[in-house]
This record gives sequence, C-alpha cells and structure tokens, in this order.
Amino acid sequence: MSEVQGTCLCGAVKFTAVPVSSEVGACHCTTCRGWCSGPFMGIDCGATLQVEQTDSLGVYNSSEWAERGFCKTCGSSLFYRLKDSGQSFVSVEALGVSGNATLSDEVFVDEKPDYYAFAQATRKMTGPELFALFQDQGEAK
Repeated sequence: MSEVQGTCLCGAVKFTAVPVSSEVGACHCTTCRGWCSGPFMGIDCGATLQVEQTDSLGVYNSSEWAERGFCKTCGSSLFYRLKDSGQSFVSVEALGVSGNATLSDEVFVDEKPDYYAFAQATRKMTGPELFALFQDQGEAK
C-alpha cells in the first residue's frame, strides 16, 4: 500500500503511515477496551508512522513493551506502538481508510466480554498465543 495521511478528530495531530495491508485487527484486551470503550480497531503500519504535528500528541506508556498515542485536545485514540521495534497499529478511522478495509483478526479473545461479537469470520488469538507469536518473530530476526 502507499503512504496515507491521518488525523485525529479535531485535526490537531496529523501523521503519515504506510499500512502493511488493508486488514484491520481488533484488540479486545482490557487495556484497549478501557482506552477506547470497546475494542481497538487498528491497521498494522510497521515502523512507518511519522507524526507531523506533535504539540497535541499525548503518549501514554501503557506497559513495559508498548505505548499508546492520543490527541490531548479531542481525546482521539490514534495508535498503539511497540517500544522495541516501533511497529505501530494505527486507528483505522484516524487513517481514513475504513472504506477499503477488511476486519481480519481479533486478539485477546480470552479477555473479550460476552456483550458484543463480530458477525464475520476472523482469525482469533488469545493473549498468550499473541505473545508467543511476538516471541517467535523476535527469534526469527
């Protein structure tokens, strides 16, 4: 895919990124649901995320391995980024590519509450399965 421009709801934070694909992943972990009041819906952009306007960008260190970006003005949830690799999962709506996107993956399905479910078939992984995948990818490098 080619580079796309994204923004928060109010336009105070602008950024560019190159999505790896048009596949959207949904994260059901407790932290994402607390951050977004539902699953975080993101697109893998590798390490290509470049924030152009940073005055309103807030970054929250949510764990030892990851941080979350948001707009300090409007509160938009913008990205989840792995600290070691810089790999970013950017909000599909902040990227403005939702019309061409497909929901393909769900992670932390072991933490998903019962009160919602997606209708389409997706690949599903538990938290331990996801961490094992990241571990395997790190060893492969």
